[in-house]
Amino acid sequence: MRTGLRTVRLELTEPLRISRSTMSAREAVWLSIEHDGATGHGEAVSSVYYGLDVHTLGRHLTLCGVDLARHPDPESALEALRTGELAAGETPPAVTAAVDAALLDLVGKRAGRPVHRLLGTADGPVVATARTIGITSPARAAAQARRLTTSGFEVLKVKAGAADPEEDVDRVRAVRAAAPDARLLLDPNGAWSTARATALLPRFAELGVEAVEQPLAPGDPDALAALAARSPLPVVADEDAVSLDDVRRLAGRVHGVNVKLAKCGGVHAALRIAEAAAGSGTELMLGCLTASSLGLAPAVHLADRARWADLDGHLLLAHDPWTGIGGQDGRVRTSRLPGLGVVPREGDRADLA
Repeated sequence: MRTGLRTVRLELTEPLRISRSTMSAREAVWLSIEHDGATGHGEAVSSVYYGLDVHTLGRHLTLCGVDLARHPDPESALEALRTGELAAGETPPAVTAAVDAALLDLVGKRAGRPVHRLLGTADGPVVATARTIGITSPARAAAQARRLTTSGFEVLKVKAGAADPEEDVDRVRAVRAAAPDARLLLDPNGAWSTARATALLPRFAELGVEAVEQPLAPGDPDALAALAARSPLPVVADEDAVSLDDVRRLAGRVHGVNVKLAKCGGVHAALRIAEAAAGSGTELMLGCLTASSLGLAPAVHLADRARWADLDGHLLLAHDPWTGIGGQDGRVRTSRLPGLGVVPREGDRADLA
């Protein structure tokens, strides 16, 4: 097997402000794995929060390429990744996820089957995805909510964590007025203290918020579980639910966990998390980082396993270099194409055989 890397810059349509930062672009590294004339692709994106820049991603992806060359075919390499023999040790989860995606894409293409069928799902998922509204003025948030629901979005995720909590309440109230039938999710990205969350959550429950992600600063999962036990609306762990061990500690103690392939290590890691949470009362949210359709596609093939899908990262881009999972109408979907089912747009095909 032969691997290749390409670094690209993904610009957002407009800056996205959350409680801890404002982002206007993200860099990505595309991994290609070629074998016997077929090529699979995966994407890893940079993340300040997880301490990953493109140089770190590229270095680890190159090391994985050396490991891949030791396997006779992508099928055996994928099995080695599934069992933890490939991309082990200090490999960042985002890199493991990209290798997992590229191998699944390649194995699916060689078998003539889409990834969801490789994973045991006969019909391709078609699910409603949340669409993110960042920390902004109530008027602007309301305008975005009207535009999005008119386009078909049924689920809106509103970012929170402004210095003045009344700004968050006003923003959600404005979104609710502009989109009275929308399902609302709230995400403070760990910005609140326990006291602030305890005071605010009943107010958001009155506004019809369906669930709140990571209201407390990460690092104290017991405090998050204690808050969930008395919260008037479901609490979903995100930054406190990175690994399989994290989820095992929280299963049955919070209402949901946000599974992002880039933070847990890919499709096979997400399946292990789903198995660990099954029957505990803790449901799955499938989330994402801002990425292209290539980066989002692996999660879309799993989306029917989750109660909540938050797979809009590609929709935040000014130009998505890949296509194939939809989302512009509020629903992401797989196709019948083999592998991940995404293809580069015209003009973005260089070095992507």
